[in-house]
Amino acid sequence: MGRKLITFRRIISAGAVSFMRNASLAIAAIAVMVVTLTIVLFSLVSSVTLNHTIAQIADKINISIYLNDSVTLEQRQGLMGELRGLKQVKDVSYISKDEALAEYKAANANNKNLLKALDETGNPLPASVQVDPVDPAHIDQIQKVLSHASTKALEDPQAGTSYSGDRKAAIDKIASATDILKRVGVAGVVLFTLVSMLIIFNTIQMAIFNRRDEITIMRLLGATTWYIRGPFVVESVMYGILSALISVAILDVVFVVASSTLQASSLGLLDIGYANNYFYNHFFMLLALQLLAGIVIGAVSSTIATRRYLKFKTK
Repeated sequence: MGRKLITFRRIISAGAVSFMRNASLAIAAIAVMVVTLTIVLFSLVSSVTLNHTIAQIADKINISIYLNDSVTLEQRQGLMGELRGLKQVKDVSYISKDEALAEYKAANANNKNLLKALDETGNPLPASVQVDPVDPAHIDQIQKVLSHASTKALEDPQAGTSYSGDRKAAIDKIASATDILKRVGVAGVVLFTLVSMLIIFNTIQMAIFNRRDEITIMRLLGATTWYIRGPFVVESVMYGILSALISVAILDVVFVVASSTLQASSLGLLDIGYANNYFYNHFFMLLALQLLAGIVIGAVSSTIATRRYLKFKTK
């Protein structure tokens, strides 16, 4: 055990010495890895922010089934129970004719002529069942219920449902756009992670080439596989740790500047205010994730590089 501990210390020491000795190479590798990890971190925060925005949009999307006046309490409860049993449905609520009229009057409180006309003609608005989907991109089960003949029989012949015509097209477009944004966010994080690993891979390859004579001597003296490979892994892990710390510091500065200079709270779908709050509320978690990402990327890429280019048998 003591011998293994001494070997481990020597590997750590050799990796640190190699890191200091190859300062120019280390700076170049860290600089590119900082850019990559910063983009990865920003992509992560942006992805969370976009998901928050998408959730807000989704909360405002609902499907209304307008009922004819002859629908009985039993029929209405049967329809609502069927909808509540769907996994794609978050909530189902009922709006009576009186409630619909009250909401309509509140929305048009400044239109005196319209309110007067409504008082004279009575309540022309139908009662409705409102369905809140979990995800607007996946409402095929809800569509099936809406297409049932039994549901059609309960609908107001003039109003039908809100999921039709231009509103249907708008809901479908929003659902498609939000689904694409989610996929793009995941793809961006994966892409930049692969780029980072490729950078470290090439950096370690250059380090191996520069130290090929030293490695040959170590092998002739009987050094084990991990004694040779270990310093390279330690060196790349140090790249990852420093790059992670710098990337978090850069994003911290970005959010400080953004919060103090940007007048608007959002840029398109990217809510700057929410992104800023999320970053500081989850600062230590994001820091830990960055450190973990830097260590894993550095260790994995250097292990692959040494396995491929040192050409020795693993023990």
